[in-house]
Amino acid sequence: MLPGLRVLRHYQRRWLRGDLLAGVTVAAYLVPQVMAYAGVAGLPAVTGLWAIVGPLLLYAVLGSSRQLSVGPESTTALMTATAIATLAPDAGPGQRATLAAVLALTVALICFVGWATGLGFLSEFFSTPVLLGYMSGIAALMILSQLGKVSRIATDGRSTYLEVRSLLQNAGQLHWQTAVLALAVLAALLLLDRFLPRWPGPLLAMVASAGIVAGWDLTAVGIRVVGAVPAGLPPFGPPDLSGIPWREMVPVAVGVALVGYTDNVLTGRSFAVRQGAEIDSDQEFLALGAANIAAGLSGGFPVSSSGSRTALGAAMGGRTQVASLVSLACVLATLFFLGPVIASFPSAALGAVVIFAALKLIDLREWRRVSRFRRSELVLAVLTTAGVLAFDVLIGIAIAVGLSIIDLLRRLTAPAEAVLGRVPGTPGMYDTADTPAAQPVPGLVVYRYDAPLFFANSVDFRRRALQAALSAETPTRWFLLNAEANGEVDLTAGDEMEQLRRMLDEHGIRFAIARLNEEALAQLERAGIIDAVGRDYVFPTLPTAISAFEEWAAGHPADEPADAESHDAESHNAESHADEPDGGSAAGQPGRRRRRRRHRAGDVSGPDVTSS
Repeated sequence: MLPGLRVLRHYQRRWLRGDLLAGVTVAAYLVPQVMAYAGVAGLPAVTGLWAIVGPLLLYAVLGSSRQLSVGPESTTALMTATAIATLAPDAGPGQRATLAAVLALTVALICFVGWATGLGFLSEFFSTPVLLGYMSGIAALMILSQLGKVSRIATDGRSTYLEVRSLLQNAGQLHWQTAVLALAVLAALLLLDRFLPRWPGPLLAMVASAGIVAGWDLTAVGIRVVGAVPAGLPPFGPPDLSGIPWREMVPVAVGVALVGYTDNVLTGRSFAVRQGAEIDSDQEFLALGAANIAAGLSGGFPVSSSGSRTALGAAMGGRTQVASLVSLACVLATLFFLGPVIASFPSAALGAVVIFAALKLIDLREWRRVSRFRRSELVLAVLTTAGVLAFDVLIGIAIAVGLSIIDLLRRLTAPAEAVLGRVPGTPGMYDTADTPAAQPVPGLVVYRYDAPLFFANSVDFRRRALQAALSAETPTRWFLLNAEANGEVDLTAGDEMEQLRRMLDEHGIRFAIARLNEEALAQLERAGIIDAVGRDYVFPTLPTAISAFEEWAAGHPADEPADAESHDAESHNAESHADEPDGGSAAGQPGRRRRRRRHRAGDVSGPDVTSS
């Protein structure tokens, strides 16, 4: 329940220097960043500081990641702005703040439900291409959301299309002094990130821009600043729940919770791997729920994890959540003593910080890696980005999940297949398409279908298997299904397998199976398929099946039908199990089952391995 405390109990002194440095550096980056994210959410800048205090403390105790930085984050901030615009388009500042706090509390409740019901498996629904495309789409939306702030052009943020159209239509409103300041800050951030990556670039850029604005009195020419920042701790207590449109609020909160939770788990996992640690998917629901409770009760908005802050802390040597506690101390110092400094920060500079963070989310190296890996993966990433841009964020999430499932079904319904052959002098069997030296056993087609067999691919399996049997270079007498990849067989697939057996029988070809696991064997037995195939034609290994065929073929001329009953084949199958304690030759008898289990555990000697 308290994994953070467990880490603190075993804290090592050698970690302290890195955690201190990481905490101070992240705080320097965090303060202007969370204030800018509050602007993204359509709230006063100080709301970002209020929303960071409780989450940093609670996640340090409840979170299962040692390095994750939790608090205001670009995606959830943007989703908050979208949600408020949908729930109350004409809301004033006070109502917007109330809706944001209620949204955080609702997100917390959904996370607690996920923790209580063990929904941690949901974190597996996003594939790498979908996440890459999704984050790139979010980065583009972040940049669009800040263009009005860095140019003083009035924009319509209700959709990407309206945002772009209003920017073009109102281009004449450009305030060039604001734009020049924003470009200068962005250029400084990019240069610092390129040449001095360990320096707190955002803080240095913000302080420098504030000094320039104050020193040259640029507010007189229209440069806007953050303004007064309330001192002290945030107001703590539940928001006003009267008049909340709950019917519309809950679906929005589900989307925010899903995105926030996914960010937490995937970012945490990527950094945990480097430490040899593990992330508890269910515990992350509890930790994220507690963080959002704290944000909602302190007048904040929904929070999640920040990949950029987490990466920065890890680069500075942070090893544990002590770094987050150090950052928390720096934030409290800001709220108590540094308010006048923050009040002088230019709004355009905050917008430039958000654009800089958005650019960091677009991982060009990962895009290149995905494009090299498989074209379909690249298409999936591009379509996800387009979905996020063309629609709102919630629909983009639904598109991402749907595309992931469609891609999974596509692979399962048309998987790879292989006809296996032997390489002289080399044990095992190999895909004849990939290994030119591999030669099929004359008269025998050893076929492998690389997916579980279920209703969606059962017809494809039957058609391709029949084609493989009938297109062999030498007339096929036996068709041997290597079932090592078919760990699951449903009833529809079993029926198609029986149909395949009958069609092969019409061509005088004997159907046999090898390497069925226990579960698939039991399923086919219950469906009556094993009895139809013939128990003496179900083999535990490929070598025993091939030996049975070769012994059978030696006693039967090539012009004799392969489905003729063969006492020799039965005898060989029985002899292949003579060394087993129960000595049974039937596929369903205990002796054979033990043999198959020993083989899967790696205890059976001999070249009983297939390669592709």
